[in-house]
Amino acid sequence: LREYGTHFTINRMLAFDSVKLRLEREQPMTFLEFNYMLMQSVDFLELNRARGCTLQMGGSDQWGNIVSGVDLVRRVDHKAAFGLTTPLLTTASGGKMGKTAQGAVWLNAEQLSPYDYWQFWRNVDDADVGKFLRLFTDLPLDEIARLEALEGAGINDAKKTLADAATTMLHGADAAAHARGAAEAAFEQGRLSVDLPTVELPREEVIGAMIAAVTTKAGLTASNGEARRLAQGGGLRLNDEAIADGARLIEPGDVNADGVLKLAAGKKKIVLVRPV
Repeated sequence: LREYGTHFTINRMLAFDSVKLRLEREQPMTFLEFNYMLMQSVDFLELNRARGCTLQMGGSDQWGNIVSGVDLVRRVDHKAAFGLTTPLLTTASGGKMGKTAQGAVWLNAEQLSPYDYWQFWRNVDDADVGKFLRLFTDLPLDEIARLEALEGAGINDAKKTLADAATTMLHGADAAAHARGAAEAAFEQGRLSVDLPTVELPREEVIGAMIAAVTTKAGLTASNGEARRLAQGGGLRLNDEAIADGARLIEPGDVNADGVLKLAAGKKKIVLVRPV
C-alpha cells in the first residue's frame, strides 16, 4: 500500500463495474476484496519485471483489474503493457464457470480425471448443449444445429456427443471412449468398470467407519454433515442401494470380490473405494 497505493484513487476504483455494481446492490464488500484490484495490478507489474510479461488475459469480469495493472506498469516503470478480455463464460442459469464458483473444469488430468471431465460435459444443462458444442468442439455447424434440435431423451445423445468431442480434443479418443464406457456401465447398466474413479483409503478408515465419513474422505461430499443430509434426502447409495442413515457403518461384506465398494452421490457422482 505504501509503495503503490499512491497510484490508485478511490474515485477511479469506485467507477469500475466490479465495485460499482456491488455497492449499488448494497452487497457487502470487504476491504480485502476492494484492494484485490491493487494486488492483482502489482502481480502484473512484478511479472512484467521478472518475466517480461506484457499481456494479461482474463474474462470480462477482470477488465477493471487488468486495466489497473496496465496503468500501474505505465506509471511506475514507464513501459507499455496490454490486456485482453473475452466474454465471461456462464451456464444457462447465469452462473460463472470458474473455480471460485465451484465450476472449475481443470484441463490437467491430475486435477480432473478424463472420466470426470467427460461427466462434466455429459451433465450440462439442456439449454447449454448448443452453446457449448459451438464453443468447445470443432463439430460442423450443421451437425451442431441437428443435435441442438433434439428433444426429450434425444438431448442425452447430444450431451454424449459433446462429452465425446470435448474429451477427445483434450485427452484423446481412447480416453473419451473409456470414460463413456465407464459412465454407461455405471449409470445405464448398473455395472462396475475399471475406468471409474477409484480412491484408496486405509482399511481401518473404511471398515467399521460411518458411511458419511467414508463418503467425505472419498471426495463425494465436502463434510460429514453434507453426507448425512445427502443420505436423508435419498441421494446416497452404497453398491447401488440407497442408504438413508449417514451413521450406517461399512461392513466387510460391503466390499465386493474385486476389493472395492461403490459409492454414489446423487445421479452424477460415483467413486469406487478400495480399502488397503
